[in-house]
Amino acid sequence: MALQIFNVLGREKQVFTPLEPGRVNMYVCGPTVYDHAHIGHAKTYIAFDVIVRYLRHSGYNVLYVQNLTDVGHLLDTGEDRVLRRAEQLQALPMQIVETYTRSYFEDMDALGVLRPDISPRASGHIPEQIKMIQELIDKGYAYEVNGSVYFDVTKAPDYGKLSNRRIETQEAGTREAVRGEKRNPLDFALWKRAEPEHILRWDSPWGEGFPGWHIECSAMARKYLGKTFDIHGGGIDNIFPHNECEIAQSECANDAPFARYWVLVGSLTVDGVKMSKSLGNFITIKDALKKYRPEVIRTFMLSVHYSSPVDYSEDAMQAAARGWERLYNAYRLVSQRLDSAPEGTAGEAFVEQVNRARTAFTEAMDDDFRTPAALAVLQEFTREVNSFLNSTVDIGADVLRQIEAVYRELGGGILGIIPKDAVAADSSAEREAALIELLIDLRRQARANKNYAESDRIRDELAKVGVILEDRPEGTVWRTI
Repeated sequence: MALQIFNVLGREKQVFTPLEPGRVNMYVCGPTVYDHAHIGHAKTYIAFDVIVRYLRHSGYNVLYVQNLTDVGHLLDTGEDRVLRRAEQLQALPMQIVETYTRSYFEDMDALGVLRPDISPRASGHIPEQIKMIQELIDKGYAYEVNGSVYFDVTKAPDYGKLSNRRIETQEAGTREAVRGEKRNPLDFALWKRAEPEHILRWDSPWGEGFPGWHIECSAMARKYLGKTFDIHGGGIDNIFPHNECEIAQSECANDAPFARYWVLVGSLTVDGVKMSKSLGNFITIKDALKKYRPEVIRTFMLSVHYSSPVDYSEDAMQAAARGWERLYNAYRLVSQRLDSAPEGTAGEAFVEQVNRARTAFTEAMDDDFRTPAALAVLQEFTREVNSFLNSTVDIGADVLRQIEAVYRELGGGILGIIPKDAVAADSSAEREAALIELLIDLRRQARANKNYAESDRIRDELAKVGVILEDRPEGTVWRTI
């Protein structure tokens, strides 16, 4: 089965065929660095991390570009996010940028998200943005008014094709405040004149000012990936106006298609409510990492398809922790057995399950990166591994190495949820949870073998120490009393 990707541009699943055989050029909209990254960022960038990992695992040479927005991302009030944060903290704008850029990469490193090949900043590519704006003016797609430059959306007949919003059905007023100097309320800023109090400002053919939010991605994508490239990624919240504006200005300036495949990540809520500081449910990645291992956070984010919304809650995170612990403990047991296993192929019949797991995992990932199905494959494989380890005394090192490789390559190398080293859990609570999950697996095997007396004994012994098991349609869960 060839890799298929759901292309938001066209709303259909398509066989992935890169422009250049064996090579993938990919651009993902990065964060605006004015505050600490939150768990919504974790969902987005873990998703693209796994996509990049899988493409490389599949043999592609991937050039991954992810920008950093440090100027031009305006609030609905017209204020620059970085400038507003600088005023709040009584700091220089570039202090804010440096502080939160470092914080962002610290968080990504902690989550096991691989660094992009190139992380260009908007402020470092002002000449490229000015050049593209001038091209749009020269071609009649943009106009200058009082030192600001706007893109004329009426000159782009395909404007709205990604989000399926057409000019005639759109209401006036986008993320940018509507200004009377625009010809059309939907026209968007390519360059804004700098008012006297505006600190972030550069010289341009139209006077001192700063770039609009959308132009940075078009200019930097063209610089590093060319006029047309393979994959453009980002969050679904930015499909309009940001992604639409990218497409319009890029295709008008370049006289060529922009990105061929659009991959957009679904949103995240907290206990069913949109995350907001005013509601007190704003969770930074740093706060989440204080409570959960990075592998658990990744497992939770990957338990839902990248394009789907996900709801972050304590119950959901606990379920993800239990699922991860089952995988990790099996991997750890295999590694421990391998240390003392005799060389040879004893137990080689189990290699059939190994091969079946690899095939099923690949089929899941080739089907638009279906990580929930890929996780399910590893969970089923783990049940088989636990049964195999418990029922067979002599297992040759050759077989154990093949089992271990499934966890290392698929769980670790692609999904990023298996640590490189089978180290002990970080805390006594995690060790306790891991032992409980192991007993639940043993009980599940006893029930499968119709050994109900043993199943009941395990349940009763756990109850004696305050661990209550509840059998549900989706599986057994536990709680303490």
